Amino acid sequence: MTHPDGTSPTARALLVLEHLQNQPGATADQLAAALGVTERAARRYIGILREAEIPILATRGRHGGYAVGRGVRLPPLVFTATEALGMVMAVVEGHHDAADTTDPVGNALRKIMRALPEGVAAQAELVRRTARPVVNRYAASPDPSITGQLVHACSVRRLVRLGYRTEAGAEWSTRVEPWAVVVRQGRWYLVCRRVSTGAIRTYRVDRVRAVEELDEEFLPPDDLDPVALLEQNFAVGWEYPTEVLIEAPLEEMSWLSATIGRLEPVDEHSCRLVGTTSDPAWYAELLAAIPVPFRVLGCPELVDAVRALGERLVAAASRER
Repeated sequence: MTHPDGTSPTARALLVLEHLQNQPGATADQLAAALGVTERAARRYIGILREAEIPILATRGRHGGYAVGRGVRLPPLVFTATEALGMVMAVVEGHHDAADTTDPVGNALRKIMRALPEGVAAQAELVRRTARPVVNRYAASPDPSITGQLVHACSVRRLVRLGYRTEAGAEWSTRVEPWAVVVRQGRWYLVCRRVSTGAIRTYRVDRVRAVEELDEEFLPPDDLDPVALLEQNFAVGWEYPTEVLIEAPLEEMSWLSATIGRLEPVDEHSCRLVGTTSDPAWYAELLAAIPVPFRVLGCPELVDAVRALGERLVAAASRER
């Protein structure tokens, strides 16, 4: 049975063990107070530790309490910086293969399992070895060491020189102010400002090939909202500028994601969606989800994509064979 805070009896038993290592001689009521449980529960956690063959000694009497038996030492956990960051990334993303010991996350988990008593780790170890994740085809895992360098540069507010490779394979280098690293739908992004142009940009961390931290410092904006900036930047800077007139008031279209464009009021009955895209066919599919009439203004590539999608849908609905 789990505790109201969501932790399992095994997890809370390990907290008891940690408490006894730091404060030998603690009584059941002291353990209960430290963990926020009843004395009966605290004694049950002592029982779990003993079942796992960890010698917990009890001293009776007025000044009695519990202590860990002599000679018991838990093996130290020694993680590399890459493994530690990989653990955090796995928690955020949730799609690493825990059984793959060539992966930093899988290797770190293996170390944790080896450090736990066999009776405590048995179930978790079975899950680690046999469970397999369903791969998110949209996710893209960046290099943990590069991610760590970017996170560090963000925290100490130092400029970096990025080596970057685009989706098309072109490579370039630029100096940026790294404002924040943001995770969105399985992908990692760097929100930053390009020093040469002053433009705010978002870069895929998995496409960063090299990071060089520079001596120059910077100050991010006081009102920085990295998530909002990320979503706004998804809609700008692409090849084809888009403008769509939507026959609905602005307030009725507020559900549209900022990642596809900026909404502007036209009058009390309509609004305008302004953005950019590198993929008109994909953008046309997004527009098809709008449940009210709309019209594409300009951008012949998007006009052609919307027309082609409409013809395909009409053909799919045709009764002719």
